[in-house]
Amino acid sequence: MPTLYIVSTPIGNLDDVTQRALAVLRSVDRVLAEDTRHSAILLRRYDIRVPLVSLHEHNEVARTAEVLAWLGAGEQLALVSDAGTPLISDPGERLVAAVIGAGHDVVPVPGASALLAALVGAGLPSCPFTFYGFPPRSGRARAAQLEQLVGAAHTVVLYESPNRLARLLGDLAEHGAGERAAVVARELTKVHEEFRRGTVRELAAYYAEHPLVRGEVVVLLEGAAPAGPAAGDAERLARSLLGEGHSASTVARELARRLQLRRNEAYQIVQTVEAEQEKVQ
Repeated sequence: MPTLYIVSTPIGNLDDVTQRALAVLRSVDRVLAEDTRHSAILLRRYDIRVPLVSLHEHNEVARTAEVLAWLGAGEQLALVSDAGTPLISDPGERLVAAVIGAGHDVVPVPGASALLAALVGAGLPSCPFTFYGFPPRSGRARAAQLEQLVGAAHTVVLYESPNRLARLLGDLAEHGAGERAAVVARELTKVHEEFRRGTVRELAAYYAEHPLVRGEVVVLLEGAAPAGPAAGDAERLARSLLGEGHSASTVARELARRLQLRRNEAYQIVQTVEAEQEKVQ
């Protein structure tokens, strides 16, 4: 059965390739690669002698017709990107859609992924999260996405080029995320792997002073804290429950449960309401 395999490859350390990935790469008729020179390094390392054919953002449309012809002739093909899992901020979406539309099989061969490696090593909540890829460089699209990032209630993950990292962090700070926890992960799985943690503002200042960043960069941003209830709402509920004869401890528990307050915060509200009521009496 003609099949297009989507093969994940190492993001830095070549030892991270899976045995299944190597078996597939050895078995196919051609390997479609984002950069044939880069992918040739991996194939040489494991003595894989299969023709490499370029497939990148500039030739994907034209190359898709050839791929469909090769599959139509019964060939087995593999798609790889420069590093990690293909289609994740890399070419291949249109190709895969066309292959599926033509009735051929598409089989993923899982493996390394920079976004997942960064997510599990960052120390931020990992579920749920949203991956945004590379942010727009300018204009309304960038402004709109910055608003989405800052407003997200869960961890967000981005890719960014090293020379635009300081600007991205500065923009996030300007849009209201300055005190939010963030992580910059770079050179993952390589000798100089680094996770730098801090607030967005701290990281923006650091990379403004140290602009010569090297390697692939993943940026992770802590989700926004949920908006708490208005103080007046909590106090009104406390008065109502106290008026029904409930004890202060019971009212505090109910405030914490219904309004998602911390227990000590709920007790403080109850104490404030009780003190006001005593003054009135």
